[in-house]
Amino acid sequence: MSLKASHRAMVPFVSVDNMMRLVHHIGIETFIADLAQAIEEDFAKWEQFDKTPRVGSHSDVGVIELMPTSDGVLYGFKYVNGHPKNMGEGLQTVTAFGVLSDVYSGYPKLFTEMTLLTALRTAAMSAVATKHLAAPGAHTMAMIGNGAQSEFQCLAVKAVCGVQTVRLYDIDPAATAKCARNLAGLGLDVVQCETPEEAIEGAQIITTATADKDMQTILTDNMVGAGVHINAIGGDCPGKTELHQDIVARASVFVEYPPQTRIEGEIQQMDPDHPVTELWQVITGQTKGRKSADEVTLFDGVGFAIEDFSALRYVHDRIKDTPYYIDLDLIADPDDPRDLFGMLKRAK
Repeated sequence: MSLKASHRAMVPFVSVDNMMRLVHHIGIETFIADLAQAIEEDFAKWEQFDKTPRVGSHSDVGVIELMPTSDGVLYGFKYVNGHPKNMGEGLQTVTAFGVLSDVYSGYPKLFTEMTLLTALRTAAMSAVATKHLAAPGAHTMAMIGNGAQSEFQCLAVKAVCGVQTVRLYDIDPAATAKCARNLAGLGLDVVQCETPEEAIEGAQIITTATADKDMQTILTDNMVGAGVHINAIGGDCPGKTELHQDIVARASVFVEYPPQTRIEGEIQQMDPDHPVTELWQVITGQTKGRKSADEVTLFDGVGFAIEDFSALRYVHDRIKDTPYYIDLDLIADPDDPRDLFGMLKRAK
């Protein structure tokens, strides 16, 4: 016997295929710019959110994490892994999915892939930080690390910050060629570079997005001139950094959530009380971002649950009245809430 599921049992599900279709329907740059706006909106009500560092299960090959938060009306979480060794095995370094739920009933409102969505929201977050911290009129970005995240980062600073030129470098020239090929025809002046020093030449913004799970020094202190803004987004777990600590020491450091960033970010190299500014305070105008033309600003971005919440909320709103999702029969919903066994019995 087959029993037809009620409408309350159905949860919208966005597959990878439908996420790609949704992004192209909206437009990649528009999608990222909209995500950036959603993040700013949620950061502006930062104090309303539950906040906790992500819950991680670490191994010698990677990490699996849960990232939860709620604004009291909606609850969201993301499952995400980070396995740098995967690339050598033909697998994604990062995969993810997420759920958005109604706090009042506890029923989920959205179930979605978040591998693509995480790449989009990570780029949007970097663009938000760059918008608030880079020198006015910054037009050139060095993109150090040309893996899966690089194209998204380049398009985000173009869409949100008006960057015109990106200078690419990766230790693997094939990755740089791939990034340049993917960005061709998308309105950016793309320069392929053979060294990191060449990449940062003339750049007012430097973004590092490397995958090695190790204490790296992708940038050394002598490479960073006055007035530069840095997005360091590759150091996102304990024991993984990208910048020499001398850069961190002389930069003005901006973070998402200090209890998480002090464990995972560039500032894990520093004293536990190393001064940082929370980015939400800049977005709300409670404190200044860049204070002088010569100041080096550093966004020590590790990714925080509120950004994923913003992405889930945005996708939930944008799929309405579109064909870019399917309904999953996900919630058991008996006619009598006390008779779950009876529903099972009648389905025999």
